[in-house]
Amino acid sequence: MPSSPSVIRQAGVVAIHGERICVVSSRGGKRWVVPKGCLEPGKTAAEVALQEAWEEAGLVGVLQPEPVGTYLYEKSGFTCHVTVFLMIVTEAADRWPEYAFRERCWLSLAQALLRIEDAGLRSLIREAMTIQMR
Repeated sequence: MPSSPSVIRQAGVVAIHGERICVVSSRGGKRWVVPKGCLEPGKTAAEVALQEAWEEAGLVGVLQPEPVGTYLYEKSGFTCHVTVFLMIVTEAADRWPEYAFRERCWLSLAQALLRIEDAGLRSLIREAMTIQMR
């Protein structure tokens, strides 16, 4: 996707432990999302995805080398373009940097698909689970 001033590039993770998916509340607490954040100079999308998994959900794990896909969403008049990776969780901390601002929830695939409003993200979660079950 070409860069433009109105496009914000982000990276995120679909974090899986067994047959459960981790979702986190948005910072405002109104929506359920996956951990994600803006790309940073000097960091790859994969590095940002791992960093956001830790900061927003307290998760550490193994990232699959290739993204499962991308999706777009609108925020504050900008289009956010998110590259999403699948992460197999190896550790979940009791406290993490954004512990006071976000709720972390482990859900089945069906439960996650019901909670997440963004159709593009729902599609990527389905794809990630298909890859995981192969």
